[in-house]
Amino acid sequence: MAHETVDTFSKLDAKGSHLKTKRSRKYEDFERGPHIIRLKKGSVPDYINLTPFQEFSWGLMGNYVKYKYKPDEDLEASLVSAHIPIRPEEHMAVAYTTALIMGIVGIILAIVLPIVLSFLGMATIGILLGVMMPILLPVAGFFLVKAGPSGKAKARGKDIDKRISGSMSFISAMASANVPVDVIFKELSKQDVYGEIQAEAEWITRDTELLGIDILTAIRRGAIRSPSTKFQDFLQGVVTTTTSGGQLKPYFLMKAEQYEKENKLLMKQTMETMAMMAESFVTVVVAFPLFLVVILAIMAIIGGTAQSTANILFMVIGIMIPMSQFGFIFVIWSMSQE
Repeated sequence: MAHETVDTFSKLDAKGSHLKTKRSRKYEDFERGPHIIRLKKGSVPDYINLTPFQEFSWGLMGNYVKYKYKPDEDLEASLVSAHIPIRPEEHMAVAYTTALIMGIVGIILAIVLPIVLSFLGMATIGILLGVMMPILLPVAGFFLVKAGPSGKAKARGKDIDKRISGSMSFISAMASANVPVDVIFKELSKQDVYGEIQAEAEWITRDTELLGIDILTAIRRGAIRSPSTKFQDFLQGVVTTTTSGGQLKPYFLMKAEQYEKENKLLMKQTMETMAMMAESFVTVVVAFPLFLVVILAIMAIIGGTAQSTANILFMVIGIMIPMSQFGFIFVIWSMSQE
């Protein structure tokens, strides 16, 4: 009878099993740490998958880039922060190939545009465009491609800053249940709702489980490659708190409260800016064109220059008003997305 009672209470005891519901795979053991992963026979680890255009660019410009390329720490950091799995040399080959293609397009336009515009009575503009196109297009294409990783890294940083308040609530909730920090980042890497923060947590989990790096070193590396200053500060705080003997649970709760307050202030500023934009829209797009149309109509009646005034009215109604409306709509839509 006593043996049956012990078995009954052992079945109801949940102590030490609070992580079972958080396992991604059946029979997964969180305590085993770094382990050997067996691949299928004949499989080869694959890290970089080049697109057809990237392969073409490397085949065309690879030797030139190898000869001319000098180490660029900013480009390498941007590629890592943007999570673009490509080497700097291959990216520069894509930039040079793009510039070459745009140069060919510019030469074709330099031949075609003067001929077309000369028939339309705009020969001077055609000659000017014919001189500028072969120069502007290659330069613009080269620098746009080269700056692509930096732009993507900044976009990732904005997404992290936007979602960091919610992710801190998730982290602090798990820390309150005494979940180890490596398991916290592993669970965070499974949450699609946190966007790019999920990707950062995936890299930290990859370093610990696949590469066998300890959790503090993985977090330190994650702080170095993260494009968000806020997330860098948070990860550095985790390392500093742990190495100094502090407790992570109060730190996580403090960070969650801090980011929540910052998020409220940011939302308040955004709403005030949108209110100011709405007032400007009424003044610039609604009231001003109406007054301008009335004034032009009165001037046409008094001055007798009906044709010129009508042309100005067509420009105001057909160009100025629609462009100003679309401009305000795009700005407000961008602010609402942020």
